[in-house]
Amino acid sequence: MKTIWVKKGQILQRQGDRDTKVYVVRKGLLRCYSIDEKGKEHIFLFGPEGTVITDHLPPQVPAELFIDALEDSKVLVREKTLAFAKRNTSRVIGRMIALQTRVVMLMSSSIIERYKYFITTYPQIAERIPQRMIASYLGVTPEALSKAKSKYLQSK
Repeated sequence: MKTIWVKKGQILQRQGDRDTKVYVVRKGLLRCYSIDEKGKEHIFLFGPEGTVITDHLPPQVPAELFIDALEDSKVLVREKTLAFAKRNTSRVIGRMIALQTRVVMLMSSSIIERYKYFITTYPQIAERIPQRMIASYLGVTPEALSKAKSKYLQSK
C-alpha cells in the first residue's frame, strides 16, 4: 500500500491492463470509464475524495475500464486481494446499490430525473467537471443535458 500524487490527465489504468489496483482518493478527482469501438467515452463513475475506484474484475483478468485523474490527486494505491475485498464488504455493497440505482435510472428515468440524481449523488463535483462528462455519465448528449438543465432551473 502506497500513496501517490497523480497529475490531471494521467491514466492510472487502461482497458486490457492486468494486475490492476484499487485506488482510494484522498484528494482530487478520478473517473472510471470505457471507450467503445467508435471511440466514444462512457463514464461509469466519478471518484471524489473518500471514494474507492477499481475495475471489479480479478487482477489476472484484463481490465474493462480506464481510470484517470480529472484533477491533480493524492491517491492511496492498494493491491487487489481477497482479504481487501472481505475487509471492505460494506463499502462494496454500498457501491453496488448505487450502481444498481444508476442502471435502473438510465433505463427508466427522464434526463431531468437523472440530472437531479447526479447533483444529489455528486454535489461536490458538479462544478468541477465539464458538462460533456456529466452528459456522458447520464447517457445523453451535451445538448440534451443543456436543455434539461435549463428546464430544471426554470422549474425551481
